[in-house]
Amino acid sequence: MRIYQDYLKQIEERKTQGLHPQPIDGAELLSKIIEQIKDVDNEYREDSLNFFIYNVLPGTTSAAGVKAQFLKEIILGEAIVEEISPAFAFEQLSHMKGGPSVKVLLDLALGDDIDIAKQAAEVLKTQVFLYEADTSRIEAAYNEGNPIAKDLIESYAQAEFFTKLPEIEEEIKVVTYIAGVGDISTDLLSPGGDAHSRSDRELHGQCMFEHNKEMQKELLALKEAHPDKRVMLIAEKGTMGVGSSRMSGVNNVALWTGIPSSPYVPFINIAPVIAGTNGIAPIFLTTVGVTGGIGLDLKNWVQQKDENGNTIVDEDGEPILKEVYSVATGTVLTINTKEKKLYNGDQELKDVSAAFTPQKMEFMKAGGSYAVVFGKKLQTFACTVLGIDVPQVYAPSKEVSIEGQGLTAVEKIFNKNAVGTSGATLHAGSYVRAEVNIVGSQDTTGLMTSQELEMMAATVISPIVDGAYQSGCHTASVWDDKSKANIPRLMRFMNDFGLITGRDPKGEYFPMTDVIHKVLNDITVGDWDIIIGGDSHTRMSKGVAFGADSGTVALALATGEASMPIPESVKVTFKGNMKSYMDFRDVVHATQQQMLKQFGGENVFQGRVIEVHIGTLTADEAFTFTDWTAEMKAKASICISEDETLIESLEIAKGRIQIMIDKGMDNEKQVLKGLVEKAETRITELKTGIKPSLRPDANAKYHAEVVIDLDEIAEPMIADPDVNNEDVSKRYTHDNIRPLSYYGGTKQVDLGFVGSCMVHKGDMKILAQMLKNIEAQEGKVEFKAPLVVAPPTYNIVDELKEEGDWEVLQKYSGFEFDDSAPKGLARTKYENMLYLERPGCNLCMGNQEKAEPGDTVMATSTRLFQGRVVKDAGDKKGESLLSSTPVVVLSTILGRTPTLAEYEAAVDGIVLTKFKPSTKQLVR
Repeated sequence: MRIYQDYLKQIEERKTQGLHPQPIDGAELLSKIIEQIKDVDNEYREDSLNFFIYNVLPGTTSAAGVKAQFLKEIILGEAIVEEISPAFAFEQLSHMKGGPSVKVLLDLALGDDIDIAKQAAEVLKTQVFLYEADTSRIEAAYNEGNPIAKDLIESYAQAEFFTKLPEIEEEIKVVTYIAGVGDISTDLLSPGGDAHSRSDRELHGQCMFEHNKEMQKELLALKEAHPDKRVMLIAEKGTMGVGSSRMSGVNNVALWTGIPSSPYVPFINIAPVIAGTNGIAPIFLTTVGVTGGIGLDLKNWVQQKDENGNTIVDEDGEPILKEVYSVATGTVLTINTKEKKLYNGDQELKDVSAAFTPQKMEFMKAGGSYAVVFGKKLQTFACTVLGIDVPQVYAPSKEVSIEGQGLTAVEKIFNKNAVGTSGATLHAGSYVRAEVNIVGSQDTTGLMTSQELEMMAATVISPIVDGAYQSGCHTASVWDDKSKANIPRLMRFMNDFGLITGRDPKGEYFPMTDVIHKVLNDITVGDWDIIIGGDSHTRMSKGVAFGADSGTVALALATGEASMPIPESVKVTFKGNMKSYMDFRDVVHATQQQMLKQFGGENVFQGRVIEVHIGTLTADEAFTFTDWTAEMKAKASICISEDETLIESLEIAKGRIQIMIDKGMDNEKQVLKGLVEKAETRITELKTGIKPSLRPDANAKYHAEVVIDLDEIAEPMIADPDVNNEDVSKRYTHDNIRPLSYYGGTKQVDLGFVGSCMVHKGDMKILAQMLKNIEAQEGKVEFKAPLVVAPPTYNIVDELKEEGDWEVLQKYSGFEFDDSAPKGLARTKYENMLYLERPGCNLCMGNQEKAEPGDTVMATSTRLFQGRVVKDAGDKKGESLLSSTPVVVLSTILGRTPTLAEYEAAVDGIVLTKFKPSTKQLVR
């Protein structure tokens, strides 16, 4: 009884927060609820019935197993519940998505009672989340002549689970809601500081619009005023969903504006309608597809052109925009899904066919992309058993093959990894199912990934995947009660599923909080690999990596596949020479600045693959470029490397993977050992010339080509959020790149941060050398602003200790992390000293520790969005300027931005980067 009383107590506590009872996922609680249902005189029976019917999570949760078994007893007459007839029990099973429910349905369908078997078969014909154990049972029964199994397989072969679904409405009425002007970060929809609550969907929904209750009330009022319409959330004069995939962001939008996925599963909504003047950020758009939602590129503001077709700019050189049509809050519009056009009344506003490709419309019809992926696999299975060709039920994958045209790097990778194609050479625009080599899950989205795996009834990682890693980096800063409750549970689930985990559920190896992107960059040992990761900065410097939502990560783990169009590419090459005092981070920022200048303010990187011919930099350093491509709004990036450089990168990766093995992190399948062997094979291929490093063809076609002139980079470059720009749409973008001299050595800096996935071992060595330089010049090192330093990985810390640099950092630090006693509370105040923090994301993530409100922060991190690293104060906006390690360090020593002369003196004699354009032919 105690467990039920605890649940009632929790319900009362949630009421004070305006929340409903939390959905049930545990077997013990549900078993008690069933016991109370069976007792017709039980005082809690009515509530227990409601909990059982309407409040149990589906899939492979332990509660789902108990529920499915009880429904089976009701269907067989072994249990009688007046309120749950056998027919209603079957309906309940049909909404449970697989796992235990499919097992029960198969038990009934292949049982002796023919009437029950037929009813079970009719439900099974609507299910798609079947795995090998399920299909093997059906196939065995079919081979034994079972007529129900034959009926099932014939239905699956025709994909009746899809064809019998209702068609998409021809007209969808929407009412607009402007969620913000300018780019909208996913932090607005699902703040990083609320990461702990993401798996509790109703609770997490309260953080929508960063807890702005007025905006929430406006949205609810709009829904109430337009009950027959769907609310379309809009980023006016900007892009929706920049910054990360953030499934929780789409979940929140769906919770507030979408459609319930099932009457028996609470707080899981689908089909949101989301839009932006400049469309949806690429990985966020993928997340919208997971829910069967609609993502529109409105283009309701366009750049003004002169009579020669040139962009008209203002006195600051910014393009002047003109409103083509209004989408002001409360505007009623119609989306015609047949014509694929957007209307205001009878007036046609925009062709939106890009949002209604055949594949996207299938996602909408099926209620999300998972059902389509699993449906195709199930249909293929059935046709194989029957020995027939697969009927053309789903839209054929688009294949673009242009005779005589060479292949870009991403086209080559997709052609190598594609499955189910005609065999033609595929170019950009083709829609491809591709095998995935490496998968990454991070700890603030991992809980949702584990839920998605449960809901799609997956229990083990696909054998296709070479390796997968679950990190603990996003919760590394503070080991608080929320982390203690969530992270061990996550690590246990993922370790059981087959991933290498940062924490060992058995406690046999030391907890690792290494930044996930750095780990993935090491375990990716194939330059032809495809990588999927639950974070927008999944952008490896080997292979091609795609940041993805938690659901797409779950799908990749369960199936070993991902489906997407082959993106167009933009080729980036370099010329000229770097000045000795420049850092490679300055090259990264200059690339964005020069690209925008070359193309009249148009971001040609957005939604495309940046193929960067970096040549001479190893994977660690090159990652600084690929990592930033998320902020360039690119879909992905690929580094084209010289053979010798790739060999060096692979040797480094081998060593680091071996360290993981030595620590005891490998699993029974010896995944890490297999990656070392794969790296050794690739090194042999490179050394012998059997298979050189990945190269595009000389006659490949690019959307655009950008040449970066290194001679133009005369001083450090800083990405500035421009928080006081009169044009709100131009604040908090990563496109505002300014030279150090812009600040005149006078801008106050309140805190510095060296850390995040943008830094590598070289940055830590630069920091140590700068401190020694400053002491030699000034006689001492005195910080006029706090400097927080978070090395990305423990490997880096160990290497710095071996080489003597860690001792230098310790000398100047006032705080050093202690793994035996990690911080239990987030720091809210900082002293003017150096903090050596635990490896992990730290301030960059913004979900645990932040700068003090209103601070001006100089950081090496990736994100400058409002509230991410620093919140606003009442009298001052917080701002996060992004720059190189040397600029950050010197800014904290001075308490202000340095002059160029001060900067040059501080880095004198330090080799900041050895980057130079490759002189070798990097095409085939």
